[in-house]
Amino acid sequence: MEAATKAVDCLTKDAVQELKNLGSPPAACVDVAKAALILLKNEKKNYAWQNATKMMNNPNQFIDMVKGFDGNSIEDWKLNACAPLLALDFFNFETMKGKSTAAAYLCAYIINIIKYNSIYKKVKPLKDGADEAEALAASKLAELQVVKDKVAAINAEVQKLKDQLFEAQAKKQAVEDEAKELMDQLDLANRLVNGLADENVRWGQNVITFKAERVTMIGDALLASAFVSYIGPFSYKFRLNLW
Repeated sequence: MEAATKAVDCLTKDAVQELKNLGSPPAACVDVAKAALILLKNEKKNYAWQNATKMMNNPNQFIDMVKGFDGNSIEDWKLNACAPLLALDFFNFETMKGKSTAAAYLCAYIINIIKYNSIYKKVKPLKDGADEAEALAASKLAELQVVKDKVAAINAEVQKLKDQLFEAQAKKQAVEDEAKELMDQLDLANRLVNGLADENVRWGQNVITFKAERVTMIGDALLASAFVSYIGPFSYKFRLNLW
């Protein structure tokens, strides 16, 4: 395609003007013009030189026609009609260059555009398949990305739940530790209470005794003081003997 494009770029207005002004063109130039009539003008019968010069009447329009030709979709009948011309020994750039510059570049264009079309028709199904595969791959990648996004969202939610679980477990452990501490304190309290149970009995008995002694306390005090007063004058030895 690049070779065909370069050939078209070398087609100048003056060169086309010179070619169409040939009164008695070489037979090779007529064959090149015939191929151009087939490809560009869809001509099937009238391959006369006059018809070719009519096609090139406006050189600039003719060059634009060549540049705008769609090499991707050349009908089979055109390819079949041009095949005998392309098989001719002189139908090449080098040979045609000695006859007409414009015819040479037009010949190079026709050869390369037909070659391009032949390759394109072989490559296009492969390209279409590749494009289809690429589109499918892009679609699957998009679907995969959606799945990845969902998985990422699920993982984020799972992590959030894990964090909540960890926090709940920490709170649970704190409550259990507090409960254990309270149970230990309760156990100590029970042990203290149980340990003081006997004292409760003794204290109860003491209360009864103290209530009874409260009645006799004054008399006991008077008796004790009387005894101390009585025994005071006696010597130590006498008191020992007295006891």
